[in-house]
Amino acid sequence: MKTKDLHALPKVRDSASYLYVEHCRIDREAKAIALHDAEGSYQVPCANLTTLMVGPGTSITHAAVQTLADAGTLVLWMGEQGVRFYAQGMGETRAARNLLRQAWLCSHDKLRLRVVRRLYEMRFVETLDENLTLQQIRGKEGIRVREAYQQASRASGVEWAGRAYKRDAWKDADPVNRALSAANSCLYGICHAAIVSAGYSPALGFIHTGKMLSFVYDIADLYKVELTVPLAFQVAGELAGSNTETEIRRRCRDTFYEGKLLQRIIPDIEQALAVADPKTDTIPDFDADEALPGGLWNPEAHTVQGGINWSDDPEGGEQAWS
Repeated sequence: MKTKDLHALPKVRDSASYLYVEHCRIDREAKAIALHDAEGSYQVPCANLTTLMVGPGTSITHAAVQTLADAGTLVLWMGEQGVRFYAQGMGETRAARNLLRQAWLCSHDKLRLRVVRRLYEMRFVETLDENLTLQQIRGKEGIRVREAYQQASRASGVEWAGRAYKRDAWKDADPVNRALSAANSCLYGICHAAIVSAGYSPALGFIHTGKMLSFVYDIADLYKVELTVPLAFQVAGELAGSNTETEIRRRCRDTFYEGKLLQRIIPDIEQALAVADPKTDTIPDFDADEALPGGLWNPEAHTVQGGINWSDDPEGGEQAWS
């Protein structure tokens, strides 16, 4: 287990914390869970924990999972240091507000374009001219990425002939391309974990579209030039052999952990999606009260009140469901 002081947990967003554990046993203790390893036992108050990331070598009891679910804590099954994302349970994000807001922004072209521009703007140090078209911004992004590859090539001494690999012929790619693919896969895993832990959909992308991980690609692209590109060239320059993929995964694990990448992702998502103007845009009140029945879709009014018996009663009025 990496976190011993449970009162000093890193914050994912505001008061929502996460905890990563590995090589331990988890069971229920009173209304909390207890973590047991070779160094002792530690009680974790589930009510203060948004996400529990379960790493390798960990066993967890049925009672502990039930306690976590009752407390609204999301459980994620991960690889070492949270690099790989394997599965998830239902957690704090039973509320649909983040997912519905994401879908709403995706569904309105004007707002979606604002998110797309914001995601591109977050990649640049300089401010982008507001008069640039989307195609012009993509052209600048292409230049930025090519320059990042060339800079990493010069720094590492690794020759760069361009990004190219075939999924069905993995070994035919040069070491730096294999390292880049492996590093980006690790980055996708940790971005995926952060996205689902906050209640967003990995499929509803803004720049990318049409894939199960479109939003994962949107968010991961914020960090590639900073993290995976230089790491991949460095490893390819040092090894250039059969252990390239293994070593890059280890470097990514340590770099993401030491740089506290997981703490950056959710605030960055919030920044990217904060594009609606409360004065000029109609902002639905997404899932504001989890206890209220959900609305019913209607082709004329779009949404009508749920929890109502809409059949005519003898008095000519509406009857609430009991």
